[in-house]
Amino acid sequence: MSDIIDVEVVDNEKAQSLKTVGWISYLMHLIVAVAAVVPGAQPTAVILVIALVIDLVKKGEAEGTWQASHFSWRIRSVVWAGILYVVTTPLWFLFIAPGWIAWGLISIWFLYRIVRGMVAMNASRPVGN
Repeated sequence: MSDIIDVEVVDNEKAQSLKTVGWISYLMHLIVAVAAVVPGAQPTAVILVIALVIDLVKKGEAEGTWQASHFSWRIRSVVWAGILYVVTTPLWFLFIAPGWIAWGLISIWFLYRIVRGMVAMNASRPVGN
């Protein structure tokens, strides 16, 4: 019986630790996402890269838990936003307005994904695709 209790305590500590890491990562993503949609704000890529590295390093620890979806969600959000920013970069050179619109839409989409993930994390449930 003692072994079962010890395993449960370790599992609860691990789950809480992963949730704390998830919140830190979400908050870092949120800072960048909000700064990206606020005119004149200067988001820093360093914060986003640190959050991405945290997610990549800790993702394996979350395998088999409801939190695994959050690590994948954040990683995919950053990767897709990066790809979309790169693909739409030529719009800035051809016409400034379409570039601004494209990047604005990408930034809003990224902010939506971060907020949606945070809502699911707050409810202690996995985030959907």
